[in-house]
Amino acid sequence: DVLRCTAIYSRKEETGRAMAEEFGIEKVFTSLEEMLADPSIEMVYVASPNSIHYGQAKAALLAGKHVICEKPCTTTSAQTAELYDLAKEKGLFFMEAQKMLFLPAVLEAKKRLEDLGKVTMMELSHSFPGSYNGWMFDKEAGGGPLLSSGIYAVQLIHWLFGAITQISGTASMEKGVEWQYILTGKTETGVLFSAKNSTRAVLDNTCRIFGERGYLELPNYWKAQKVIFHIDGKEEVLEFPCQYELSYEAEHIADCLNKGLLNSPVITKELSLSGIEAI
Repeated sequence: DVLRCTAIYSRKEETGRAMAEEFGIEKVFTSLEEMLADPSIEMVYVASPNSIHYGQAKAALLAGKHVICEKPCTTTSAQTAELYDLAKEKGLFFMEAQKMLFLPAVLEAKKRLEDLGKVTMMELSHSFPGSYNGWMFDKEAGGGPLLSSGIYAVQLIHWLFGAITQISGTASMEKGVEWQYILTGKTETGVLFSAKNSTRAVLDNTCRIFGERGYLELPNYWKAQKVIFHIDGKEEVLEFPCQYELSYEAEHIADCLNKGLLNSPVITKELSLSGIEAI
């Protein structure tokens, strides 16, 4: 009934040991093959650089492990579809990790969309320093904020307002990798959207959804702990503090496994494919 981390794989043993000590993890592997051969490990969470997701997730599925793959699931729609299909063939659970869609603040925003009246527009902004990891601007590693951050935006748009039917964008590039971008488009329900990210400019890191009666705000929407409604001239602030924002997603995964599901009813194959196809 409870997920428990019992092993970690790291290319550098000292890095793995340090994390294992910090979080009370029993085993440290420097060989992915050896870890996947351990019969006590039932599920693997792939949280490596973007371009490595596909190979590691596929190896884990072939080894008979359930897999949670950090977003973006892979860097192409063909690879993402292959992983979902392989998991189904093997009778294993597979899910793209997308913590945002399980946060109470985001769920509250979705539940109360009708309070805004007919929704017609949505805007999202996100900024962060590109130095937060060592491969953000490495093209071969699948770097760039579009894959790392844009996936939040396009999947939230689809989840709330249906499939994206039109999308275009522009970006500022350096050495073949974008360091900022702007996306604009339209969903099947007619909602227009814009989504922007920068690793240099400081943006307000907020999702806003606009309707005929008012609008709502989700500050830091990808890790939201607050939703603010502005309806008929009145403001309502709802706060949902949490210590570990991944805990809600973990609870969902445990529930799916207990029910014997092979896929999440929230992070579906369709949602995963629509996200990477849009990007």
